[in-house]
Amino acid sequence: MAEHLAIHSDNVPYGGPNYTASLVVLTTLFFAWGFISCLNDILIPHLKSVFSLNYTQAILIQFCFYGAYFIVSLPAGVLVRRIGYKGGIVAGLLVASLGCLMFYPAASSKLYGAFLAALFVLASGITILQVSANPYVASLGNPATASSRMNLTQAFNALGTTVAPFFGSAFILSAAAVTSSSLAGDLNGAETVKMPYIFLALMLGVLALVFIRIDLPNSAPHTARVTSGSRTESAWTQPHLVLGALGIFLYVGAEVAIGSFLVDYLSLKDIGGLSHHEAANYVAYYWGGAMVGRFAGAAIMRVLKAELILLFNAIAAMLLLCIVIFGGGHSAMWSVLLVGLCNSIMFPTIFSLAIRNLGVNTGQGSGILCLAIVGGALVPLCQGVLADRVGLQLAFAVPMFCYGYIVFYAAFGARTGQGPGSHSRLLSQ
Repeated sequence: MAEHLAIHSDNVPYGGPNYTASLVVLTTLFFAWGFISCLNDILIPHLKSVFSLNYTQAILIQFCFYGAYFIVSLPAGVLVRRIGYKGGIVAGLLVASLGCLMFYPAASSKLYGAFLAALFVLASGITILQVSANPYVASLGNPATASSRMNLTQAFNALGTTVAPFFGSAFILSAAAVTSSSLAGDLNGAETVKMPYIFLALMLGVLALVFIRIDLPNSAPHTARVTSGSRTESAWTQPHLVLGALGIFLYVGAEVAIGSFLVDYLSLKDIGGLSHHEAANYVAYYWGGAMVGRFAGAAIMRVLKAELILLFNAIAAMLLLCIVIFGGGHSAMWSVLLVGLCNSIMFPTIFSLAIRNLGVNTGQGSGILCLAIVGGALVPLCQGVLADRVGLQLAFAVPMFCYGYIVFYAAFGARTGQGPGSHSRLLSQ
């Protein structure tokens, strides 16, 4: 398993150099991939209309995008170990830029499959970026404050997801509305994605040049060394990690599924009755809530246990989704947007609880959790299939089930002891 998110645990005073300038540059990457990932929420309703797709076909956008995490994550870990963090960042930016460029021929060919291929290449670049940048940020500075640095950079990732819907609404959906190409079956609507993604390709290319030329600290990937004759258990033997991996799978799936269907949900006559262009602007509230909640959660976790906050947020998300499924009008509309606030602390909290007390297996555990991000490909697909059969509103039962599991994980599944062998006791509880 690729150990590409190594977590340091040295409890020693830190008197090393100041990496503030390097961290400032690295935050641009977190903003960039958050921005690009969130644009999928705009692409889904747009291409669904252009190609006259059903929900299952439209959600293949997320299936191809997040499927790349599962396929590319391990090879990316091998690549980064060979060329280093900086080389991996440059490679990821160039691959992502190529994926954006592929949107131009895809739009010209007016083939949905060509868009899916472009998204897979784009997501492959984003995966390489994440495999490189996450552990790099953790390694730059005092190991004791690695989590703080990760939370800060993740906040900029959330900023990217908050800004992206406005960009997509202005340059994709509004352009389609002006040319009347958003009518179902009008393939000319595919043309509106050309310039936005060409712009993104250029920006990623410029970032790659910047990272090639700037002098970043030399921090190479490393794996924990185990002395000969010593014996360690695999991370797979730790119940709280395995249950946490399922939690990551279902959480990412729920978050992506809700975001993917937001525009169509808010456009329902009995909910918001909004046009796609208008509804896209509200998507920013969903992702913006996650950004605000992340800052608030970081402060609250100083006084309350992480498991308690995770439990509260998961229960709140389930209650809100009950209104989303069975309610209507503005109450249902704002309830689905408020789920974003509940999401805020879930990923980093589940991640940290899952790798707690893993010791030398922390790297392996981190790799397992990263592979679980494939939930963003499979859970939305399940919701899309259900939406085609029972309607979009009732299909939100899929993410509600996901949050139900997170309630279980926060209450019981995250329990772990402090010493070797203590994890096994969870199985008998």
